[in-house]
Amino acid sequence: MRPSQVLGPHRVVPAVVLDDVARADDLGAALVAGGLPVAEVTFRTPYAADVLRRLAGNGELLVGAGTVLTARQVDQAHDAGARFVVSPGLSVEVVERCADLGLPVVPGVTTASEIMRAMDLGLDLLKFFPAEPSGGLPAIRALAAVFPHLRFVPTGGITAESAPAYLAHPAVAAVGGSWMVAAALLDAGRWDEVAALCAAAVGASR
Repeated sequence: MRPSQVLGPHRVVPAVVLDDVARADDLGAALVAGGLPVAEVTFRTPYAADVLRRLAGNGELLVGAGTVLTARQVDQAHDAGARFVVSPGLSVEVVERCADLGLPVVPGVTTASEIMRAMDLGLDLLKFFPAEPSGGLPAIRALAAVFPHLRFVPTGGITAESAPAYLAHPAVAAVGGSWMVAAALLDAGRWDEVAALCAAAVGASR
């Protein structure tokens, strides 16, 4: 499967940072209930692999690993059941290890030079990160004009209000964001609100 195919119909990818593994089941249920059964578990906490494994145990979810910085983390993500890997930047080591394991990888880029290096590695779906500080939608328009065969997943500063404009651009495959899985919601166990925000995100992406 090529990276451009891994997200399938999902056009919004929740970026999950969760410290409490015991809450993973409730989070997974809320994502499914909201019609957004996909998650990128960011490797920013010591519990990320355990959270990923727990979410991956839910057969209704498509779960990947985010903020993957090293080949060792690729192995951890793979062992935990990740179906895809997302990285904030372009690491040849990470891309090649994913290829070894048959894991689709979506590395981060912000410049034309990084995009060309990614193309040399055979990639056709790239994370544009950090999206808002790096020029936002105008930057994507400019890059897409030069690289019309590539698609992007802008992430970083995307909000419920700004997501629809990004998604309206044909070069944007999906957006990544955390507004529907904000730390305050997860910490408080406000699962109905998570589900409602997911449903609203899905509606806005259509």
